[in-house]
Amino acid sequence: MRFDSRSLGAFKTALLVLAIALIFASPAYSIVKLPGVLTSSMVLQRNKEIKIWGWADKSEKVSVSFNKLTLSAKADTDGKWMVVFPAMKEGGPYSMTIKGKNTIVLDNILLGDVYICSGQSNMEWVVKNTNNSESEIANANYPEIRLLTIPKNLQYFPVDDVEGVKWTICSPETVGSFSAVGYYFGREVYKEVKVPIGLINTSWGGTNIEAWTSKEYISRVDALKSRVEEAIPQSPEELKASQQKKMNELSSRFGLDNAKSQNTETWSLPGTDLTFWQDIEVPGLWEGKGLADIDGFIWFRREFVIPENLVDKEWTLSLGKVDDGDITYINGKLVGQTKDKYDVTRVYSIPAGILTPGINFIAVRVEDTGGGGGFYSPKDDIKLVCDATEISLSGTWKCRLTPESLKISTGGANPNAIPSSLFNGMINPLLNLAVTGAIWYQGESNASKAYQYRTLFPLMIENWRASWKQQDLHFFFVQLANYMAPDVQPVESEWAELREAQTMTLSLPLTGMAVTTDIGEANDIHPRNKQDVGRRLALQALKTVYNKPVVNNGPVYKSMEFEGEIIILNFDHEFGPLLAKDKYGYLKGFAIAGKDRKFYWAQARIFENKVFVRSEEVPDPIAVRYAWANNPDDANLYNEEGLPASPFRTDEWEGLTFGVE
Repeated sequence: MRFDSRSLGAFKTALLVLAIALIFASPAYSIVKLPGVLTSSMVLQRNKEIKIWGWADKSEKVSVSFNKLTLSAKADTDGKWMVVFPAMKEGGPYSMTIKGKNTIVLDNILLGDVYICSGQSNMEWVVKNTNNSESEIANANYPEIRLLTIPKNLQYFPVDDVEGVKWTICSPETVGSFSAVGYYFGREVYKEVKVPIGLINTSWGGTNIEAWTSKEYISRVDALKSRVEEAIPQSPEELKASQQKKMNELSSRFGLDNAKSQNTETWSLPGTDLTFWQDIEVPGLWEGKGLADIDGFIWFRREFVIPENLVDKEWTLSLGKVDDGDITYINGKLVGQTKDKYDVTRVYSIPAGILTPGINFIAVRVEDTGGGGGFYSPKDDIKLVCDATEISLSGTWKCRLTPESLKISTGGANPNAIPSSLFNGMINPLLNLAVTGAIWYQGESNASKAYQYRTLFPLMIENWRASWKQQDLHFFFVQLANYMAPDVQPVESEWAELREAQTMTLSLPLTGMAVTTDIGEANDIHPRNKQDVGRRLALQALKTVYNKPVVNNGPVYKSMEFEGEIIILNFDHEFGPLLAKDKYGYLKGFAIAGKDRKFYWAQARIFENKVFVRSEEVPDPIAVRYAWANNPDDANLYNEEGLPASPFRTDEWEGLTFGVE
């Protein structure tokens, strides 16, 4: 799925091959060189050892002077050197002088707390694109907050450096293009603790968690071992051979040689030969349906039946959202098209004379320009509608690739194709920097495999702590916001299952979660209200890092009791009295089920700081769910601090993503 800019296509295989070659080349240095992340205006972590490192000629002596101390080291046979200063308290500004055959002077350095800001597009989303951005930017005068953005850097193997970066002072001139969640988090922390704050934005829109986890750790997941081995080549030659093998397999499967002599536009017409067309389930991005890492054009077709008495009526076709573009035909007639708009719902009117009694067919040519591709709205959004009659178009379709425009993503173009690629290029270069913790906003790209995320998310956190050699690294993350059209009836939900996996990760020590199911936007996966996201993340840090007397969570479900047709829910009292955010005091967003596992909306009220739930349609209830939906837009259980309750369920029944790997 394409969540933001189309930057993925900018990478070129030739540059990738060159980069791989450079990794294995023996560097030669005639002068002392520092890594890109060590510049003037940086923040170094207080109260922890401070590593300063770089490169020089073999055996060259390098001295570093900082805060009244001078340390020296000799470059090893690879030209690498490092000095380690003792822990220092907050303060500054300081200067640092590095001397070898040349001299480097860094100035305006502060000692404070450093945070990694990482994830996908909602972390990458910049301040200038948020609510009240003009005012926010104009008032961003925080000289003791420092900003560093790591450029997108996909790598097959771990690298030690990133180039072309520098720390900047937070100001109206610099903050607009920085991570909004990162800035709003750092600002709230700084205002409370008045300690210099360093923020390092290392994020990439549309990326999955596998890309941010090291090869060593991701290989511990049995379901991903073979993918890691296939995706990470040992040489450029192996990469080329792997891509050719994949092309050959697809050519045979979809009859691409056969199709080269055809005008594929005729695939929209009646009588099309479907010999090489393959079954595929719609909706769902095709990357999760056996067509991983494919960009370009894919045709989709399926039949449907129109009753004779409705054939002359006005019909509307809904395809939901299509990533990225579509040209749509019914019975060979063009009914609508949308180009390069992954986040727009397709709704097309069907002119009179196109539909016929009985069997009709729809053909859709879908274009994916990078990242995920295909139909990705809920099943109920893919349908034909005429007055009160609906014909579902979800289910099994036929699909076929087109040879004239087929593009298979090279490893250099799509980080999701290569586990560990962003850990290698955008995390590994930071590991010598001591930090206080990390904030993380990601999960949308893993929602279709939410059960697997139960393993992958804590695994990545453990991976980062081991890699930084900091078991005390705090890790705060954003639970997915509400998104997509609200459901009329209780349903299963991939996003709800992903949120559950995030909640389960709180079992790790020194973690915290910002609940955002009340501040998302149904029609935009990138909510503009990043201020509250940052504030809720900051509450986690203020409570656990700085021991401030703040309430950092909304109501947290604890247990349930049965009283006839009523289920009584108990909550952790640590987070204050329960509150219904409704002028009549009614709770919404609760559903209840009996042994048949069918959920019905329920009536719920707060009494003696518990929630009582019942439904006339479920006389013998056994399970309750709250805010269990892609977009639980009416969920309104809060505490008196104004923080929402996290979605939860009392059952453990297998969901949509159970067993999906």
